[in-house]
Amino acid sequence: MKDPVKNKVVVVTGASGGVGRAVAQEYGARGASVALIARGTTGLGSAAADVGAAGGTGLVYEADVADHRQVRQAAERVEQEMGPIDVWINVAFSSVFAPFTEVTPEEYERTTAVTYLGYVWGTRVALDLMRPRNRGVIVQAGSALAYRGIPLQSAYCGAKHAIKGFTESVRTELMGEGSGVQITMVQLPALNTPQFSWVLSRLGHHPQPVPPIYQPEVAAKALVFAAEHPRRREYWVGASTAMTLLGERLAPGLIDRFLARTGRKSQQTESLFPTDVANLWEPADEERDYGAHGVFDKRAHAHSVQAWLSRHRGLAALALAGGAAAATAVRRARR
Repeated sequence: MKDPVKNKVVVVTGASGGVGRAVAQEYGARGASVALIARGTTGLGSAAADVGAAGGTGLVYEADVADHRQVRQAAERVEQEMGPIDVWINVAFSSVFAPFTEVTPEEYERTTAVTYLGYVWGTRVALDLMRPRNRGVIVQAGSALAYRGIPLQSAYCGAKHAIKGFTESVRTELMGEGSGVQITMVQLPALNTPQFSWVLSRLGHHPQPVPPIYQPEVAAKALVFAAEHPRRREYWVGASTAMTLLGERLAPGLIDRFLARTGRKSQQTESLFPTDVANLWEPADEERDYGAHGVFDKRAHAHSVQAWLSRHRGLAALALAGGAAAATAVRRARR
């Protein structure tokens, strides 16, 4: 059976490392043409090589997603060189690990420009190109932190909350006009990406994801699946994400108190030294390729049962129904 992704033109922002890099690799393995947008030339070049080695076509488009003009120019080049864009996946972000009062106004503004406005500009440019054709898919790489703020990441949490609200507004506008363009969001768990080695940090120790930690390929598979099935308004990835979002609905005050006690320590590790690298203003992978994975491979899960069940809800429901029917039959037989 022909892969529906093969020969599609896909744009991935933040494609030089982490989740964006894993998404590019996933699409490459399925024969897609992948436009790689980021700032770091070395990371981008390696990402393009990964896509080509996997069986796809990867082209590099260097741009700062915080600048609408740069994003627009990159997208126009993509359509000239690769063809009409079918899928646009927003992943790029940067941030600061520090208490709110230790983040300068300039750093906060820059984080917001990259992590929030980067999604806004990517979405705007994608819509400008897709709406006249009345087709296309936009996928927002979100986070459990789009629902639940945690200590030391106020700028990032604020941006993710904003992306969720912005995406909901755009979705209803597209639905209201009967557009064939679709937009969806994927809320991700803690991931083993270079983020924790290259985000500006003022912590006393090396930053780490709040366990449990998943490999970026778990996120990549979910994002690619969402692009193929965009009618669902939102996907949750990882049992920890599901538990966080459900807990936030049921007992947000209890979670506040829990995070106040544990949130700072759980985001730092004494087993690694701080890197003193920061990609807020300049790319960290301009001269070095960080790849998709961070430094927590030994602690990261390569699979998520919850994510698989989310992608195969029909099979899961059928299995549950079958199990219930079998249990009923056993009880009746015993009687």
